[in-house]
Amino acid sequence: MELGLYVRNMGPQSTRGMLLDGARAAEQAGIDHLWVADHIAIPPDQAEGSGGRYLDPLGTLAFLAAATERIRLGTGVLVLPYRPPLATAKWVATIQELSADRMLFGVGAGWMEAEFQVVGAPRGRRGAITDETLEFVHRCFAADEVEANAQRFLFLPRPKRPPIYVGGAGPAALRRAARFGEGWMPMGSDPRNLAAPIAELASLFAQAGKGPPEVIALTSLPLDDADRAVERARALQEIGVTGLVHTSRYGSVAEFARSAEILSTRIRAALGRR
Repeated sequence: MELGLYVRNMGPQSTRGMLLDGARAAEQAGIDHLWVADHIAIPPDQAEGSGGRYLDPLGTLAFLAAATERIRLGTGVLVLPYRPPLATAKWVATIQELSADRMLFGVGAGWMEAEFQVVGAPRGRRGAITDETLEFVHRCFAADEVEANAQRFLFLPRPKRPPIYVGGAGPAALRRAARFGEGWMPMGSDPRNLAAPIAELASLFAQAGKGPPEVIALTSLPLDDADRAVERARALQEIGVTGLVHTSRYGSVAEFARSAEILSTRIRAALGRR
Protein backbone atom coordinates (compact mmCIF):
# COMPACT_ATOMS: atom_id res chain seq x y z
CA MET A 1 0.00 0.00 0.00
CA GLU A 2 1.33 3.43 -0.94
CA LEU A 3 1.12 6.22 1.61
CA GLY A 4 0.35 9.86 0.97
CA LEU A 5 -0.48 13.11 2.73
CA TYR A 6 -2.97 15.88 2.07
CA VAL A 7 -1.08 19.16 2.01
CA ARG A 8 -3.24 22.14 2.92
CA ASN A 9 -3.48 24.54 -0.02
CA MET A 10 -6.07 26.42 2.01
CA GLY A 11 -6.24 28.47 5.17
CA PRO A 12 -3.27 29.87 7.11
CA GLN A 13 -1.16 26.80 6.28
CA SER A 14 -1.16 27.66 2.56
CA THR A 15 1.80 30.03 2.69
CA ARG A 16 4.75 29.71 0.35
CA GLY A 17 7.05 28.69 3.18
CA MET A 18 4.76 26.10 4.71
CA LEU A 19 4.04 24.50 1.34
CA LEU A 20 7.71 24.31 0.43
CA ASP A 21 8.89 23.06 3.81
CA GLY A 22 6.04 20.57 4.12
CA ALA A 23 6.53 19.09 0.66
CA ARG A 24 10.27 18.74 1.18
CA ALA A 25 9.79 17.15 4.60
CA ALA A 26 7.35 14.63 3.15
CA GLU A 27 9.72 13.80 0.31
CA GLN A 28 12.64 13.39 2.68
CA ALA A 29 10.58 11.08 4.90
CA GLY A 30 9.80 8.83 1.94
CA ILE A 31 6.10 9.61 1.50
CA ASP A 32 4.84 8.38 -1.88
CA HIS A 33 2.55 11.26 -2.85
CA LEU A 34 1.06 14.62 -1.85
CA TRP A 35 -2.49 15.78 -2.65
CA VAL A 36 -4.27 19.13 -2.79
CA ALA A 37 -7.94 20.11 -2.69
CA ASP A 38 -10.05 22.14 -5.10
CA HIS A 39 -12.37 24.98 -4.17
CA ILE A 40 -12.60 27.93 -6.50
CA ALA A 41 -15.18 30.21 -4.81
CA ILE A 42 -16.04 29.59 -1.16
CA PRO A 43 -19.14 31.43 0.10
CA PRO A 44 -18.60 33.42 3.32
CA ASP A 45 -20.89 31.16 5.34
CA GLN A 46 -18.88 28.04 4.42
CA ALA A 47 -15.38 29.36 5.05
CA GLU A 48 -14.80 27.71 8.43
CA GLY A 49 -11.31 26.22 8.60
CA SER A 50 -10.00 28.07 5.56
CA GLY A 51 -11.24 31.65 5.90
CA GLY A 52 -12.04 31.38 2.21
CA ARG A 53 -8.33 31.29 1.33
CA TYR A 54 -7.71 28.62 -1.32
CA LEU A 55 -4.78 28.36 -3.69
CA ASP A 56 -5.56 26.96 -7.11
CA PRO A 57 -4.73 23.24 -7.00
CA LEU A 58 -3.06 23.08 -10.41
CA GLY A 59 -0.98 26.17 -9.75
CA THR A 60 0.01 24.71 -6.38
CA LEU A 61 1.13 21.42 -7.93
CA ALA A 62 3.18 23.24 -10.55
CA PHE A 63 4.87 25.16 -7.74
CA LEU A 64 5.55 21.99 -5.74
CA ALA A 65 6.85 20.17 -8.81
CA ALA A 66 9.67 22.69 -9.05
CA ALA A 67 10.51 22.29 -5.36
CA THR A 68 10.66 18.46 -5.26
CA GLU A 69 12.29 15.65 -7.23
CA ARG A 70 10.69 12.31 -6.40
CA ILE A 71 7.37 12.61 -4.63
CA ARG A 72 4.27 12.34 -6.80
CA LEU A 73 1.72 15.15 -6.82
CA GLY A 74 -2.04 14.77 -7.09
CA THR A 75 -5.34 16.61 -7.23
CA GLY A 76 -7.68 15.14 -4.69
CA VAL A 77 -9.90 15.97 -6.52
CA LEU A 78 -10.10 18.53 -9.33
CA VAL A 79 -13.73 19.51 -9.99
CA LEU A 80 -13.89 19.20 -13.77
CA PRO A 81 -17.10 21.21 -14.47
CA TYR A 82 -15.47 24.35 -13.04
CA ARG A 83 -12.95 24.67 -15.90
CA PRO A 84 -12.91 24.50 -19.71
CA PRO A 85 -11.75 21.06 -20.91
CA LEU A 86 -8.86 22.32 -23.07
CA ALA A 87 -7.50 24.57 -20.33
CA THR A 88 -7.64 21.64 -17.91
CA ALA A 89 -5.90 19.29 -20.33
CA LYS A 90 -3.17 21.87 -20.99
CA TRP A 91 -2.58 22.43 -17.26
CA VAL A 92 -2.36 18.69 -16.63
CA ALA A 93 0.04 18.15 -19.53
CA THR A 94 2.21 21.04 -18.36
CA ILE A 95 2.48 19.76 -14.78
CA GLN A 96 3.14 16.23 -16.03
CA GLU A 97 5.86 17.47 -18.38
CA LEU A 98 7.62 19.73 -15.87
CA SER A 99 7.38 17.25 -12.98
CA ALA A 100 8.88 14.41 -15.07
CA ASP A 101 5.68 12.33 -15.07
CA ARG A 102 4.87 12.67 -11.35
CA MET A 103 1.29 13.92 -11.58
CA LEU A 104 -1.70 11.95 -10.29
CA PHE A 105 -4.99 13.22 -11.71
CA GLY A 106 -7.83 12.87 -9.21
CA VAL A 107 -11.11 14.18 -10.62
CA GLY A 108 -14.66 14.76 -9.46
CA ALA A 109 -18.00 16.14 -10.54
CA GLY A 110 -18.36 18.59 -7.64
CA TRP A 111 -21.19 19.27 -5.23
CA MET A 112 -21.19 22.85 -3.85
CA GLU A 113 -24.12 24.69 -5.41
CA ALA A 114 -22.68 28.14 -4.69
CA GLU A 115 -19.50 27.38 -6.62
CA PHE A 116 -21.42 26.13 -9.63
CA GLN A 117 -23.41 29.35 -9.57
CA VAL A 118 -20.29 31.51 -9.40
CA VAL A 119 -18.54 29.80 -12.32
CA GLY A 120 -21.76 29.66 -14.34
CA ALA A 121 -21.72 25.88 -14.78
CA PRO A 122 -25.02 23.96 -14.71
CA ARG A 123 -24.91 21.80 -11.59
CA GLY A 124 -27.57 19.52 -13.05
CA ARG A 125 -25.18 18.54 -15.85
CA ARG A 126 -22.11 18.06 -13.68
CA GLY A 127 -21.89 14.33 -14.37
CA ALA A 128 -22.24 14.77 -18.12
CA ILE A 129 -19.68 17.59 -18.16
CA THR A 130 -17.25 15.47 -16.17
CA ASP A 131 -17.58 12.61 -18.65
CA GLU A 132 -17.18 14.97 -21.62
CA THR A 133 -14.04 16.49 -20.10
CA LEU A 134 -12.49 13.10 -19.37
CA GLU A 135 -13.22 11.92 -22.90
CA PHE A 136 -11.54 15.07 -24.24
CA VAL A 137 -8.52 14.64 -21.96
CA HIS A 138 -8.08 11.09 -23.23
CA ARG A 139 -8.15 12.32 -26.84
CA CYS A 140 -5.60 15.03 -26.10
CA PHE A 141 -3.12 12.59 -24.61
CA ALA A 142 -3.66 10.05 -27.42
CA ALA A 143 -2.40 12.15 -30.36
CA ASP A 144 -0.41 15.28 -31.13
CA GLU A 145 -3.21 16.58 -33.35
CA VAL A 146 -6.68 16.94 -31.85
CA GLU A 147 -9.97 18.46 -32.99
CA ALA A 148 -12.32 20.62 -30.94
CA ASN A 149 -15.20 22.76 -32.17
CA ALA A 150 -14.41 21.81 -35.79
CA GLN A 151 -10.83 23.09 -35.50
CA ARG A 152 -7.69 20.98 -35.57
CA PHE A 153 -4.91 21.95 -33.19
CA LEU A 154 -1.63 20.60 -31.87
CA PHE A 155 -1.63 19.36 -28.29
CA LEU A 156 2.03 19.76 -27.36
CA PRO A 157 3.85 18.98 -25.21
CA ARG A 158 2.17 15.60 -24.93
CA PRO A 159 3.78 13.66 -22.09
CA LYS A 160 2.48 10.33 -20.85
CA ARG A 161 -1.07 10.76 -19.57
CA PRO A 162 -1.12 10.76 -15.79
CA PRO A 163 -3.24 8.10 -14.09
CA ILE A 164 -6.83 9.18 -13.48
CA TYR A 165 -8.61 8.51 -10.19
CA VAL A 166 -12.32 9.27 -9.97
CA GLY A 167 -13.66 10.63 -6.70
CA GLY A 168 -17.18 10.50 -5.37
CA ALA A 169 -19.53 7.84 -4.09
CA GLY A 170 -22.25 5.81 -5.71
CA PRO A 171 -22.66 3.80 -8.92
CA ALA A 172 -21.99 6.74 -11.27
CA ALA A 173 -18.53 7.35 -9.81
CA LEU A 174 -17.63 3.67 -10.06
CA ARG A 175 -18.82 3.45 -13.67
CA ARG A 176 -16.86 6.61 -14.49
CA ALA A 177 -13.72 5.15 -12.91
CA ALA A 178 -14.06 1.96 -14.95
CA ARG A 179 -14.68 3.88 -18.15
CA PHE A 180 -12.03 6.57 -17.88
CA GLY A 181 -9.64 5.88 -15.05
CA GLU A 182 -7.07 3.73 -13.38
CA GLY A 183 -8.95 3.71 -10.12
CA TRP A 184 -11.26 5.22 -7.54
CA MET A 185 -10.62 7.83 -4.84
CA PRO A 186 -13.17 7.44 -2.02
CA MET A 187 -13.36 9.34 1.24
CA GLY A 188 -13.65 7.44 4.50
CA SER A 189 -11.84 4.91 6.63
CA ASP A 190 -14.47 2.33 7.54
CA PRO A 191 -13.78 -0.92 5.66
CA ARG A 192 -17.39 -1.97 6.19
CA ASN A 193 -18.51 0.91 3.97
CA LEU A 194 -15.84 0.48 1.31
CA ALA A 195 -15.66 -3.29 0.84
CA ALA A 196 -18.80 -3.65 -1.31
CA PRO A 197 -18.08 -0.75 -3.70
CA ILE A 198 -14.47 -1.90 -4.10
CA ALA A 199 -15.73 -5.35 -5.07
CA GLU A 200 -18.18 -3.76 -7.52
CA LEU A 201 -15.39 -1.62 -8.95
CA ALA A 202 -13.23 -4.70 -9.53
CA SER A 203 -16.13 -6.30 -11.39
CA LEU A 204 -16.63 -3.21 -13.56
CA PHE A 205 -12.91 -3.10 -14.38
CA ALA A 206 -12.98 -6.76 -15.38
CA GLN A 207 -15.99 -6.16 -17.62
CA ALA A 208 -14.10 -3.30 -19.25
CA GLY A 209 -11.12 -5.57 -19.92
CA LYS A 210 -8.94 -3.79 -17.38
CA GLY A 211 -6.73 -5.17 -14.66
CA PRO A 212 -7.43 -4.71 -10.95
CA PRO A 213 -8.31 -1.11 -10.05
CA GLU A 214 -6.28 1.12 -7.82
CA VAL A 215 -8.16 2.46 -4.80
CA ILE A 216 -6.72 5.53 -3.08
CA ALA A 217 -8.62 6.27 0.12
CA LEU A 218 -8.67 9.72 1.69
CA THR A 219 -8.88 9.28 5.43
CA SER A 220 -7.64 10.55 8.77
CA LEU A 221 -5.62 7.98 10.67
CA PRO A 222 -5.31 8.23 14.48
CA LEU A 223 -1.55 8.74 14.29
CA ASP A 224 -1.34 9.60 18.01
CA ASP A 225 -2.27 5.96 18.60
CA ALA A 226 0.02 4.11 16.21
CA ASP A 227 -1.42 0.68 17.01
CA ARG A 228 -4.94 1.81 16.10
CA ALA A 229 -3.63 3.55 12.98
CA VAL A 230 -1.89 0.37 11.87
CA GLU A 231 -5.02 -1.68 12.54
CA ARG A 232 -7.13 0.64 10.40
CA ALA A 233 -4.58 0.76 7.58
CA ARG A 234 -4.33 -3.04 7.53
CA ALA A 235 -8.10 -3.40 7.41
CA LEU A 236 -8.25 -1.07 4.41
CA GLN A 237 -5.42 -2.91 2.69
CA GLU A 238 -7.21 -6.23 3.15
CA ILE A 239 -10.32 -5.06 1.26
CA GLY A 240 -8.35 -3.76 -1.73
CA VAL A 241 -7.22 -0.23 -0.87
CA THR A 242 -3.91 0.27 -2.69
CA GLY A 243 -3.13 3.78 -1.50
CA LEU A 244 -3.91 5.65 1.70
CA VAL A 245 -3.81 9.44 2.00
CA HIS A 246 -3.78 10.81 5.53
CA THR A 247 -5.68 14.08 5.94
CA SER A 248 -5.39 16.40 8.93
CA ARG A 249 -5.72 20.05 9.95
CA TYR A 250 -2.11 20.40 10.99
CA GLY A 251 -1.01 23.72 12.41
CA SER A 252 2.70 23.74 11.63
CA VAL A 253 5.33 22.21 9.37
CA ALA A 254 6.68 20.30 12.37
CA GLU A 255 3.30 18.67 12.92
CA PHE A 256 3.02 17.81 9.21
CA ALA A 257 6.56 16.39 9.19
CA ARG A 258 5.77 14.28 12.25
CA SER A 259 2.80 12.74 10.43
CA ALA A 260 5.05 12.00 7.46
CA GLU A 261 7.60 10.31 9.70
CA ILE A 262 5.01 8.11 11.45
CA LEU A 263 3.51 7.05 8.13
CA SER A 264 6.88 6.27 6.59
CA THR A 265 8.22 4.33 9.56
CA ARG A 266 5.61 2.76 11.81
CA ILE A 267 2.72 2.42 9.35
CA ARG A 268 4.75 1.35 6.31
CA ALA A 269 6.74 -1.21 8.27
CA ALA A 270 3.57 -2.72 9.72
CA LEU A 271 2.07 -3.04 6.23
CA GLY A 272 5.04 -5.03 5.08
CA ARG A 273 6.69 -2.47 2.78
CA ARG A 274 10.04 -0.84 3.52
